[in-house]
Amino acid sequence: MPNNGSELTREELEALQSESLMSSSMSEDGRGGAYQVVKHDLASEETSLGFNESAIDMINERFTRQLRVGLVDVLRTTPRIHIERVKIEKYSSYLSGLRAPQSVNTVKFEPLRGYSLIVIDPIVIFSSLDNFFGGIGKGHSTLLPGRMFTPTETSIIRIMLNIIFGSLKEAWSPIIALEFVSTASEINPQFAQIADENDLVIVSRFVLSLDAQTEGTISIATPFISLKPIRDLLRSRIQTGEDNDAKGNQWREDLSDACTHAKLNLKVNLAEISSTVSELQNLNVDDILYFNKPEFAWAETDGSRIFTAEIGAKGNNSAVKINNFVHQQEKNRD
Repeated sequence: MPNNGSELTREELEALQSESLMSSSMSEDGRGGAYQVVKHDLASEETSLGFNESAIDMINERFTRQLRVGLVDVLRTTPRIHIERVKIEKYSSYLSGLRAPQSVNTVKFEPLRGYSLIVIDPIVIFSSLDNFFGGIGKGHSTLLPGRMFTPTETSIIRIMLNIIFGSLKEAWSPIIALEFVSTASEINPQFAQIADENDLVIVSRFVLSLDAQTEGTISIATPFISLKPIRDLLRSRIQTGEDNDAKGNQWREDLSDACTHAKLNLKVNLAEISSTVSELQNLNVDDILYFNKPEFAWAETDGSRIFTAEIGAKGNNSAVKINNFVHQQEKNRD
């Protein structure tokens, strides 16, 4: 059967139905070139990211540092921020843990696919509002049912979102350059549909405390499918970091081993006397040089003072007793 470019040949159809193609890792393309054959099951649901979730944890740590700095600049107070371990769960499970009303913001993480959620507890907004106007960070614990955020509270939400966007951009910059666009805001999480109920989302939660008695959370939920295109970047970032750490540790061990076996000439200097050329020319055998004996002698190597020492004797041998290590600032001062 001739192949007009849009139909499969009988040999190709038979190959697709056979197990030989699926079990083969390399095949010929008919023009002498080899191509890779990868088995893929369309009916299976991949439940692992394909990289260590520690990559997201590292990003969250950078985000927390930037968020703390941003909030200090705006609120003039240093919030305590606790990072919870990143979770991968179904979107329905994530929504079930949220209680309306909340500040639910649908955000586009460009150039990633789909949309993400940034959910801010009302108590965080109220505490931030109180701090913003000179209070101590004390706010209402909940938003009363049926009440919307006031224009002032909405302004605080926008300020906080801008801080969050800047912090996320900085935290993700070693992996990928992201831009953030807020597309919608709700107070009921059930109205924000960024994924189907059974779709997986990656959830990062941050617990904020602006005073000693109140704390609330900021959570960021990103669909699993959004991070799949960049999982190689996340995986390589973690592997590179671990590889660098291992090489760095090995380098330090080798350097330490080389240094500890290096040979040094140690010289003990009891004192130094200032003289002139004429005085040296007039010295004769058995002349006595007078000087004030210092409290300690110096143990030196290559002209650098290393230890203070005392001159003495041990049996029939002269001996030096090491007292203290000379710190670098003392060396420079001398």
